[in-house]
Amino acid sequence: MKQRRISIACVGSLCLLAILSYYIAGGYCAATTQSNTSTLELVGLRGGARVRRDERGVPYIEATNEEDLYFAQGYVLASDRLWQMDLMRRTARGELSEIFGPVTIREDKRRRTFGYSAIAEQVVGRLSPRVRAAVEAYTQGVNAYISLLDKKSLPLEFRALQYEPRPWRAADTILIGKNLAESLSTTLQSDLMRAAFADLPRERRDALLPITSPLDVVMVGSDIAGGKVATMNRASALGAGYDGTRMAEMLGQALEDVDVMRRSLERVGLYAEGLAASNNWVVNGRRSRTGKPLLANDPHLVPSAPSIWYMAHLSAPELHVAGVTIPGVPGILIGHNDRIAWGITNVGADVQDLYIEKFDKDNPRRYLTPSGWREAVVRHEKINVRKNQADSATETVEIDITVTRHGPIILENEGIRYALAWPALDPTTNESEAYYFINRAQNWQAFRAALKGYTGSPLNFVYGDVDDHIGYWAAGRYPIRKRGDGSVPHDGASDAGDWIGYIAFEKTPHLYDPPSGVIVTANNRVVGRTYPYYITNEWVVPYRARRIYDLLSAKDKMSVDDFREIQADTYSIPDATFVTQVLTLGRPLANASSGWREIVAAFDGWDARMNAESRAMPLSNAMRAAFQGRILAAALGPQLASKYSWSNAGTFFDLVTTTLPQEWLPTEFNSYEQLILACYKDALENLSKKIDVDRSKWTWGQFMQVNFPHPLLSAPSVGGQFRIAPIQRTGGVPAINTGASVSMRYIADMSNWDNTRLNITLGQSGNPASPHWKDQLASWRTATPPAFPFSKNAVANATREVYVLTGRRK
Repeated sequence: MKQRRISIACVGSLCLLAILSYYIAGGYCAATTQSNTSTLELVGLRGGARVRRDERGVPYIEATNEEDLYFAQGYVLASDRLWQMDLMRRTARGELSEIFGPVTIREDKRRRTFGYSAIAEQVVGRLSPRVRAAVEAYTQGVNAYISLLDKKSLPLEFRALQYEPRPWRAADTILIGKNLAESLSTTLQSDLMRAAFADLPRERRDALLPITSPLDVVMVGSDIAGGKVATMNRASALGAGYDGTRMAEMLGQALEDVDVMRRSLERVGLYAEGLAASNNWVVNGRRSRTGKPLLANDPHLVPSAPSIWYMAHLSAPELHVAGVTIPGVPGILIGHNDRIAWGITNVGADVQDLYIEKFDKDNPRRYLTPSGWREAVVRHEKINVRKNQADSATETVEIDITVTRHGPIILENEGIRYALAWPALDPTTNESEAYYFINRAQNWQAFRAALKGYTGSPLNFVYGDVDDHIGYWAAGRYPIRKRGDGSVPHDGASDAGDWIGYIAFEKTPHLYDPPSGVIVTANNRVVGRTYPYYITNEWVVPYRARRIYDLLSAKDKMSVDDFREIQADTYSIPDATFVTQVLTLGRPLANASSGWREIVAAFDGWDARMNAESRAMPLSNAMRAAFQGRILAAALGPQLASKYSWSNAGTFFDLVTTTLPQEWLPTEFNSYEQLILACYKDALENLSKKIDVDRSKWTWGQFMQVNFPHPLLSAPSVGGQFRIAPIQRTGGVPAINTGASVSMRYIADMSNWDNTRLNITLGQSGNPASPHWKDQLASWRTATPPAFPFSKNAVANATREVYVLTGRRK
């Protein structure tokens, strides 16, 4: 067998470093054979590890003990995605301005306010010994790779920005979880929006902010109790001392803060607009052609370069697991082992509460509590801000952060200060540890025990196993309020809105082997009104969940190909609803009106699918947006209407569309027919601005293109290397296939793990010169994830390159 040996004793040799970077960063040729083997000697390994790479550059890592396995995973991941890892930890630590300059100072101030860095250090100290050992081994592996680099062999981004990576720390891994928690928890602006609607009549407010939908797919409980519809707890203080105008101003400020958050999370590929963050479902063997469960998951996050996910296969004497992780996190976050499979979506629970704190005018550090005045904690932070991009010199910006008993002050307007309570700011919250034990779970009981240790933002975990069991658990921390539901800001001087604990794990929503043989979640309402605890008032409109459930119900037996077709489905329920009503109104008027004649001709016979070649889809999308905008502007006024953003808003607009209620018709129109004609004109005008081609050639793919931006895309000299040509979009947010935001597709076949399908958006490598920079884009675009080998024989047959990591004394 042909071998090459590379030792870290050769660090000073640029030639050998170049060879090392070539092989380890995924730069080997996909056509090489298994006989190409390299040996690398690294300080810190005990027994060593073997790494195989397949034609996609996916690593299959095998070690004789766990610590070496995680060391090797850290080493390999850093070799492919080191700058991405550094960017994510800097995002959470509030250290972006040190490399980007003043443009990111607001982002850094936000993260310093949350205090993620100190929290992460405390979390590391609370990790169980086995998990701590795994994280430390992973950290050593990352640092072993960093130690091999010099200024000439650093990844391109470090060289372009003229800085070097600091050693990785265990706390950096925890910080990745804080970024993810931030992307999944965004209800604080919803609290302000509800308060801003205080002056509206109650019935109009409730209509605008629906909780339930006729399309709901409820997994736990029901909406019927004792023959009557149960009452959802909607206690709030709306109307009690709230100034709608002041709240609208605060809402505007909060939305600016959300925009700051969005920029940061988009940069690292973790932003999930409107909490619309994934589909997952599972069927049991009775509903499967194989006689064993099938499970699917496709998380929805903003597109980015490189991909947010990283594929890996890990094997040790007591562990065999494969799937995806996020760079910087050891183990597998979504995937399967040899007995079970699991997938994840966001519950979208209300885990953020705002408190209006009353501070002493004579002593700005004192604030009022139920037991009297209390001194707030003031934390002093220093942020290094790069002066210019020509060199790495920085200046220091100092800020003070005020922390009350509820949490840090995050908003302030004319002396009114708002504190944020959020489990992610509690050092006893741990977003990462549970996955170590999930990776090893062999049955439902072990899986459940692992989930009990998950205390992060609530997630919908779906489960299947080779013994033909399926299950569901909405694990995580759900606050219990003393009174009310936290849907509007609380009075911080009172204890009425204080949290008195979290819902006990055993009481959080769960399901095991349901009679239907089907479990579906898609950020929709998963609990009925009989469920005794408050989860949220802001469920995502259930278009995707309903469509998935209906497609699963259409066949008695499902196959992997059926699951793939469901993941690729582009049918839009709201567009079908809207266009059906438009055609109903328009057909009788088409002969007498040229406008209506054009509308009917455009929509007649359309299948309501969001395909790239569709000419009706961009018109429907633009008309619906105009329809919604005009109704809201008439009901709320232009200023407040522009701030309206509600996950279940589609339910309200579907109701208006199908029932055409007079009370919601803007006063400048005599009929909905007039309103829709005006919306048609609005749509044509807006589309003409966005699509600069002949109107007869307008398509959805031209209107909505997919871009994969890299943070340095616009940087002089180097930016062009990261450019990925935009592609025409298929799908969109109302459809199962949401298009650009599908960050990964996964289908697990529990009858044959080698038939499991998995792919990410671009590729494994963060190096634009690598063949694995974007080699998965074609299969992502067509929603045809390739098989992901799991058995020894399948992995051996897929292997294109091997390198052996061996230990070496210092």
